[in-house]
This record gives sequence, structure tokens and C-alpha cells, in this order.
Amino acid sequence: MAPGAADAQMVPTDPGDFDQLTQCLIQAPSNRPYFLLLQGYQDAQDFVVYVMTREQHVFGRGGPSSSRGGSPAPYVDTFLNAPDILPRHCTVRAGPEPPAMVRPSRGAPVTHNGCLLLREAELHPGDLLGLGEHFLFMYKDPRAGGSGPARPPWLPARPGAAPPGPGWAFSCRLCGRGLQERGEALAAYLDGREPVLRFRPREEEALLGEIVRAAASGAGDLPPLGPATLLALCVQHSARELELGHLPRLLGRLARLIKEAVWEKIKEIGDRQPENHPEGVPEVPLTPEAVSVELRPLILWMANTTELLSFVQEKVLEMEKEADQEGLSSDPQLCNDLELCDEALALLDEVIMCTFQQSVYYLTKTLYSTLPALLDSNPFTAGAELPGPGAELEAMPPGLRPTLGVFQAALELTSQCELHPDLVSQTFGYLFFFSNASLLNSLMERGQGRPFYQWSRAVQIRTNLDLVLDWLQGAGLGDIATEFFRKLSIAVNLLCVPRTSLLKASWSSLRTDYPTLTPAQLHHLLSHYQLGPGRGPPPAWDPPPAERDAVDTGDIFESFSSHPPLILPLGSSRLRLTGPVTDDALHRELRRLRRLLWDLEQQELPANHRHGPPVAATP
Repeated sequence: MAPGAADAQMVPTDPGDFDQLTQCLIQAPSNRPYFLLLQGYQDAQDFVVYVMTREQHVFGRGGPSSSRGGSPAPYVDTFLNAPDILPRHCTVRAGPEPPAMVRPSRGAPVTHNGCLLLREAELHPGDLLGLGEHFLFMYKDPRAGGSGPARPPWLPARPGAAPPGPGWAFSCRLCGRGLQERGEALAAYLDGREPVLRFRPREEEALLGEIVRAAASGAGDLPPLGPATLLALCVQHSARELELGHLPRLLGRLARLIKEAVWEKIKEIGDRQPENHPEGVPEVPLTPEAVSVELRPLILWMANTTELLSFVQEKVLEMEKEADQEGLSSDPQLCNDLELCDEALALLDEVIMCTFQQSVYYLTKTLYSTLPALLDSNPFTAGAELPGPGAELEAMPPGLRPTLGVFQAALELTSQCELHPDLVSQTFGYLFFFSNASLLNSLMERGQGRPFYQWSRAVQIRTNLDLVLDWLQGAGLGDIATEFFRKLSIAVNLLCVPRTSLLKASWSSLRTDYPTLTPAQLHHLLSHYQLGPGRGPPPAWDPPPAERDAVDTGDIFESFSSHPPLILPLGSSRLRLTGPVTDDALHRELRRLRRLLWDLEQQELPANHRHGPPVAATP
């Protein structure tokens, strides 16, 4: 326009036009992120620029306060009045450092650069954000300068970038990648060492089943916690990439598959036991080597399920935290999802409990036939020298080797399977509890029929027990063993007191010196102690009238039902899901599963559209 013509032609006839003109000339902020409206719902009510006034910005329709409980209406920064916008539709977080993050609310239709957005994703300047069927925004951040992508990812390919031909049908028109570039990216993923396992919901059942089947069969040479790592990658993909309601369903399916596999393995082990063989076949006691082979699958499942449980608990807590941030903690759908998660966690708990019970059952069953030698064998054989602390198993007296062999087999098995240290401690705590109760009950029973409580026999038992405790100390189990063998040690210590010293003691002094023994147990040991031919217990050993009832009615045997309860480990999972996969066997299994998913995807295509997995180009 010629100079002066603008002034002549733009002079408003109505003073109200100045306000409209002023609104049209608003300049975008230079120090805050904002959203540029590209398409709205009602032009008369929609603004062109929506500025982020705080780090977290919520889009939504808002809503009235809840009549029940007086909960406030959901807080919303930008009100959008389209009918398909939820009260809290979408949340954007843009801190001082890029990138910003966008997270859709449950059930909210949101697109990111034209693709449906199901979980939290990065939001870069120039990205398109679609809310519902009507609103389309472009995200801008003046603080980012030139750090954004040089070419927006939603632009189509440049003319001539991908020549027309058969490959054009397979190219991604949203991102502009041609067939060759897409093939190279896919080949890098299929063979890469990144701890990622991508799948579609329709392939979930086949993928989880294949992982559990391979773990149950022992196929391949995966590291001990390999199955849990692969299953955790599935959980992580669901939590990060798939829609919000998918994770609870995946957890339920995963937990059921593991339980079925473990129950089948328990049945297989039980069917192979001698007591289940036809009548007339002699029952052969389990050896430490045989029980180690039988229990290896159960210990592996216990180790993997423990780590997987900790990992899943972390994801469920993240889900609850996100719901609290969005003010959806009382949402019925969320409550249902959390209930499904709790059911899955309960199934995993049950698997750990059952594998633990079965493991200690077979270990104690093996110990039952070896423990009597600690009471009967003589460590002072002719010409034999007692081994010192830290001695090898072969250097121990022959009567102690079978029992120590069971402990050594259990220690090696839990170490090879990488069982959680807390469960290792509790496994041996149960084994030592059983050993203490079994030996103490045998000791009580031996004194009833024939002379057994005498100083020479007690010294042999004390020496055997000391050798066992020293060996366990060298194996790193000394503190646990000392705690659980305390009552047996005290009973043997009483029998090791020289006869002359014991005759000078009274009931009250013995009760003070050996408080762990019950009145019935103390009276039983004293009344059957061998003082010599024709000599009975002295009157000083008689219990007073106040304890006579406890002596007469008390049980001299230890109960096996008072074992310590199993307490599941707390804390974060030990699974390593960051950084490249360094274990070659795990990497091979990851590649196999990725190709399995590729094959399943190809089977859905027409025959003339199928092709094998791409191969990375050689440099």
C-alpha cells in the first residue's frame, strides 16, 4: 500500500474495533512456553495463544466439585469446551531444561504429531498436539532457541526424497522415512543390545508364553535372572508405551503363566520321589547331589519371581503416584486396575511362598537321614586330627560329611541361582531350625530307653556340633547357625558338665544357668543322667512345688510348627534394565524374541507383502 493509504483505509468507524484489533496484534511470549492454536471448537471463544504460567499445565473441561466428600473440582489451566474433552484431559510439564513431557489422562483421546498418544512422551518445540476431535495445537518454547528439530517430524517427505515404487508402500509417511532408512532402523533394533522389547497387545500372549515356556524347559543358557529380565522388559514396555489399562491385564496374565509353570514343575518333582513309586520298590534316601538337581528349577523360579515382584511393585506405585498427581485416586476404573494389580501381586507372592516351602521340604527330608550321625559318630577316631576352622568338606569327620554336604549343596544352589540374600538367609534359618529341633528331640528320646546321658558321650556330641558350627562360620553362615542351634548347644553343654560339678548344683542354679531349656526338658535330662550303677538323682535336682506342674505337663520335644515365618524382601529390584545388554546369552534370547514378534507381524500381512527381517548394512 502507498504511504498514508494504510492510515486512510484502516481508521475504524466503531471504537470497539480498537479492542479487536489490539487482541489480534498480541505478541507471543519470549520467556515462557506456549501453545499456538491451529484448530479450535468455537472461534468466538478460543484464543490463538495459550501461555504456560507454571511448570505443569493442565488442559481440560473442568467440572463441578464432588458432592460426596467435598473434593474440589479438578484444577485446569486451559479450559476447552468441546464435548469430547475430559475434566482433566492432558498434562504438560515443561521445566527449565528440555524436553517437556506430555501425559494423557485415562481415556482421553490425544494425538502427538498425528499418532495416538497412550503414555507419557517427550514434547519438542514444533510438535503438534491434538486434543479430542477438534483442538490442534503447536507447542513452542522460546527458551529452547535452536535446540528443536530442524525439520518437524510431522512434515511429509520432501519431493523426490523417496522415489515412487514398491518401497513407498512400506515407508512411514508421517516421519518421511523411506524403506531403506526404515529397514536400517528396524535391523538395528532387531540385533541391538538396547534393553527394549516392543510388542503389540495382540502379540502379548504369545510373547509371555514363549518366555515362560523357555524358562520352564531350561532351554538355552540364559543367566539365572534372565527370565525375570525379559518379563520385566514386557512390563516396562506396557507401562511406557501401551494404553493405561493394559498393564493390569498383562500382570494378571504373566502371574498366571508363572504359577501354572511352577505348579507343573512341583508335580513333576513329586512324581519322581521314591514314596510315589509302586509298592515293593525300596525307598532310597535323596543324596545332596540329587536334591540339588531336583530343586534347581524351583530355586530359579523363586529367584526370578522375587525380583519380578519387586519390579512390578515399583510400577504399581508409579501408577498410583500418577493417579494422585492427576486427582484420579478415587476413579472407579483406576480402582479396578489397582485391584487387578493386587491380584497379580498376590499370585506372585504365592509362587514365592510355594517354591520356598517345597525347597526346604526336600532339603529337610534329606537332612532327616543324615542328622542322627551328629549324635552317634565319634570324631576322635584313631589317628585322626580334628580339622580347623575353614576346612574343606573332605577334611571333616566321615559322620559329619553327609549333613554338611546338604548345607553345601544348598549354599551352592542358591548362589548359582542368584537368589535374593534375604531369602538365602531365611532358607538356611529354616534348615538350621529343623536341624536343631530334630537333633534335640532325638537327644530327648535317646535318654528314655538306654544309658545315653553321660559325660563321654556328651563330649563327642559337643565336638561334632562345634565342628559343624565352625564349618558354617567359614561358609558365611555362622551367625544364623549360632542363633538357631542355641537350644541344642545349651542342652549338650549341660551334659558336658563334669559329674562332680553337676552333683553340687541345685535345681534353682541350673534353671538360672540354662534358661533356654523348659522345666520339663531340664528335669528329663537330669532324671536320666548316668551317675553310676545304682545311683539316682540327688534331692537338690528336684523341682520345687511351684514348677512341679510345668514339669509333669510340659512337652520335652520341640515343635516343628514354630518355625520362623517367611518375610519377602523389601526394596528395589536387582534387575538391570539400563544400559546395553552385556550378557551374550541374554542378547541372543532377546534377538530370538524380537524375530518371533516380527514373524507374528508378518503372518498378518498378505502373502505378497511379507518379507524376512531386514539385515543391518555392513560398514
